[in-house]
Amino acid sequence: MVPQISTLGGYIFEYQKSVTNPTGFWAHVADSFFWRKKWDCVLDWDFEKARVQWYSGAKLNITENIFERHLFYRGNQKALIWEPNDPAEPVRELTYQELFDEVKRFSNALLRAGVKKGDRVGIYLPMVPELVIAMLACARIGAVHSIVFAGFSAQSLSDRMLDAGATILITADGGFRGSKTTPLKAIADEAMEGCNCVKKAVILRRTGEDIQMKAGRDIWWDEFVAGASTDHQAEVMDAEDPLFILYTSGSTGKPKGLVHTTAGYMVYTAYTFRNVFQYGDGDVYFCSADIGWITGHSYLVYGPLLNGATTLMFEGVPTWPDAGRYWEIVDKHKVNQFYTAPTAIRSLMALGMEWLDGKHLTSLKVLGTVGEPINEEAWHWYHDHIGKNRCPIVDTWWQTETGGMMISPLAGITPTKPSYATMPLMGIQPVIVDPEGKELTGNSVEGNLCIKYPWPGIARTIWGDHERFVQTYFSTYKKLYFTGDGVKRDEDGYYRILGRVDDVINVSGHRMGTAEIENAINEHPLVSESAVVAYPHDIKGQGIYAYVVCTDFSTGGEEGIRQSVLMAVSKLIGPFARPDKIQIVSGLPKTRSGKIMRRILRKIAEGETGNFGDTTTLLDPEIVEEIIKGRL
Repeated sequence: MVPQISTLGGYIFEYQKSVTNPTGFWAHVADSFFWRKKWDCVLDWDFEKARVQWYSGAKLNITENIFERHLFYRGNQKALIWEPNDPAEPVRELTYQELFDEVKRFSNALLRAGVKKGDRVGIYLPMVPELVIAMLACARIGAVHSIVFAGFSAQSLSDRMLDAGATILITADGGFRGSKTTPLKAIADEAMEGCNCVKKAVILRRTGEDIQMKAGRDIWWDEFVAGASTDHQAEVMDAEDPLFILYTSGSTGKPKGLVHTTAGYMVYTAYTFRNVFQYGDGDVYFCSADIGWITGHSYLVYGPLLNGATTLMFEGVPTWPDAGRYWEIVDKHKVNQFYTAPTAIRSLMALGMEWLDGKHLTSLKVLGTVGEPINEEAWHWYHDHIGKNRCPIVDTWWQTETGGMMISPLAGITPTKPSYATMPLMGIQPVIVDPEGKELTGNSVEGNLCIKYPWPGIARTIWGDHERFVQTYFSTYKKLYFTGDGVKRDEDGYYRILGRVDDVINVSGHRMGTAEIENAINEHPLVSESAVVAYPHDIKGQGIYAYVVCTDFSTGGEEGIRQSVLMAVSKLIGPFARPDKIQIVSGLPKTRSGKIMRRILRKIAEGETGNFGDTTTLLDPEIVEEIIKGRL
């Protein structure tokens, strides 16, 4: 059983142990797992070279720690509850034994198709149980899964499959999401035209769409697994073997394929899940995140299942068929822990209280938020109306790169404060530095958030580009991991995340690089240049504000340009990346060396009309006044 803290004194004691003797602490936590061979060395690291290894020499398979470790006691316990998009469709429930059988069957089908240890498998599926089955089957045979959110475009999918070198793609005919149906197979077909590495595609029947099947490449899921045995021995993996690649946007245009390895990720996600949510036997846990993002990986699938939990996955959206859907699910399945994004809370709050009528929510014990800082108003609404003033809120801060939660209350143990992530979790050693890298000690300070010591869940590299990994995370401040976030530490020593300080936008908890969006906009033949910044958004937290330079308005005028730019971004990235505001401008504020002064554009997008700092280096200072006058 993963060690669980139960008191504030226990947290203080364990935290001190974890930072004074990190290797001893994480060795003790790891002792609760099943290993084919124990480690030779707990930790070997060098932040200057961005090299981190945990549990070197150990042998294991993460799925043995989900299934074989739990089956004797939990074989007939629900592992996965699936709530479909349409509430009229039957719920699916899989016990640990049933899920295990499906994973073994798909594992054998993958092996039969020639997939072997180390191969990369692309997964582009809606939120259905087969997504969990596919990713766990990859882990069981030692293949590296790379899941792409089913809202990404064909171009984005193709780019990711090419970068990973995926040889097989698992997708569906289509996907349901609210009132919309997404033609996933058609999108995947377009993507596969541009990535010749994919030799086989497995297609799940979900929506009944009419699709094209390419002979020799495409096969239906049920035909793929037909005749596959449920007898399967897990592949033995090294501790540092890759488990998955997950792509996240960066401050340059190309998405980063972050690599998480087997042992450290397993230990860290399992430990943080159990302690932050204070999960107990028999609880039903509901994480609303899509598995295409890191939250779904760590805290819908791996973290809960490693703890023998019952985890609930939801195919739909919180506002369909009405805005009471989340609360209906909570009551229907007697959910005890609920984990969602501040964006969802703000949007439901804005729709009014009527959707809570008749919803009891008495089963809830813990509420959680993830993806972005939660504002005080939303925190209080969540606490008062969903938690009924009795459920602690765990406001969790972490990133795709960190693998798991880093700063968070422990539910019912850490005293909370609205909009504060509160205290670091075990083993996490945060430091706040000024722009020059000087550490700001004591309380009541504000600066850039860095971490000075490795933790087991940290990403190990960027797939195929370790130098980019070094430059992105370990070059800004010497011997520190730079998170890219600003932070405040208050008089009580509590941490409040202030948002990104680099060129990454956090929209509804989804991180997107400004350069990636700009590259998509600049593909438009009438666009000569663009600049994208974030601005405060009441629902999303941050909105996307695009300044677009055009020289030709012959096709539909400014509004025509805006609509075609929106279409271009949807096609090249996905609809979720569409700018909220597009301002057509004659030029951008640039220095004489040609660098765009984004801080000025950010301030204009935020509504400021002055106080732009030193503008003496601008090539054309008058462009600033022109942009202010045309602000949307």
